[in-house]
Amino acid sequence: MAESPVVVAIDGPSGTGKSSTSKAVAVRLGLGYLDTGAQYRAMTWWMLTNGIDVDDPAAVAAASAKPSIVSGTDPQNPTITVDGTDVSAPIRGREVTAAVSAVSAVPEVRSRITELQRSLAAEAPGGIVVEGRDIGTTVLPDADVKIFLTASPEARAARRSAELKGKEAADLATTKEALARRDAADSGRKTSPLAKADDAVEVDTTELTLPQVIECVVTLVEEWKRRGR
Repeated sequence: MAESPVVVAIDGPSGTGKSSTSKAVAVRLGLGYLDTGAQYRAMTWWMLTNGIDVDDPAAVAAASAKPSIVSGTDPQNPTITVDGTDVSAPIRGREVTAAVSAVSAVPEVRSRITELQRSLAAEAPGGIVVEGRDIGTTVLPDADVKIFLTASPEARAARRSAELKGKEAADLATTKEALARRDAADSGRKTSPLAKADDAVEVDTTELTLPQVIECVVTLVEEWKRRGR
């Protein structure tokens, strides 16, 4: 008998190892993978590219239905396009990073993207790992397994700086400040703020290696499967 699809929600702020963990867990368990942050970045990239004032919520709301955002869910080759254009590289740039919190705080944007996310999760044949900031609380509140990753500000800043090395490297203090600003914006927004779901398992990754975090999450999913819900 085929296994029932499993939906895994992995939330948490930047620099906790969320993307690396989510992709690896999806590969290990043969599941789909969705980086919801990339969708908000894609929306932000489109706004910037099309001259929309990202600091004007009304203008962002009015334009939010226009771009066609398509996410591939293969964890070994996750893709994202906007109106048919591959934007996987440009959405990671400094300009998008600086504007994404403002764009993603607009309720109309969140409604549009949440709809896309729910459709992808529902269509994933064997199940999916969905990573973001409001997956367990808002997007997929009925997810089978919910995990909230945390880490110390210092560990998160070090990881983020390492990711940016060679691209747009910044010193640790600057990176730490940028992460703190993003946290404040994401946690303080009125619509679907960054928050740990009441029934999520919190995993502090500060002292853990990536393989250890992956193993922890895989174990939680396998325990859920053994319980048979």
